[in-house]
Amino acid sequence: MRIRPVNVEELPLLQDIERAAGQCFRDVGMPEIAEDEPLPIGELGRYLRDGTAWVAVDPADAPVAYLIAEPVDGNLHVEQVSVHPDHARRAVGRGLLDHLARHAAACGTPALTLTTFADVPWNAPYYARCGFELLDDSEIAPGLREIRRQEAAHGLDRWPRVCMRRDL
Repeated sequence: MRIRPVNVEELPLLQDIERAAGQCFRDVGMPEIAEDEPLPIGELGRYLRDGTAWVAVDPADAPVAYLIAEPVDGNLHVEQVSVHPDHARRAVGRGLLDHLARHAAACGTPALTLTTFADVPWNAPYYARCGFELLDDSEIAPGLREIRRQEAAHGLDRWPRVCMRRDL
């Protein structure tokens, strides 16, 4: 699957992909996550302008998945990666993560980080298979701590969450 930067007119499609991808949280007793609204267009546009927003596209060049990232603590932090369910289980998410890793390494960035649900099969266990390792509390830098604080304020700590890192 081809990966390329997001085009501005595709930003609403990113929201649609995230809404569709989020529906599987209903199956694991997390309907609040399924109902959570994606980032607003303006916020998604910031990632596009910063050059840290990519899509995986089908043969017709239509986005089927996306990833956005931002610099945090000297690393690139995966803010969101979502794959439309029609394209799940085809290594699309892994392709986006590997693309980000190549981009980060080319820029001299030492690692990728993310926060995720500990017990959801397509979250922490999946990211571990993609080369991410759990961080213990002493390894969490200030920027990542702030992200976790914001997530807790948003109610995400209702379910166990973890911080993870993939060294490059």
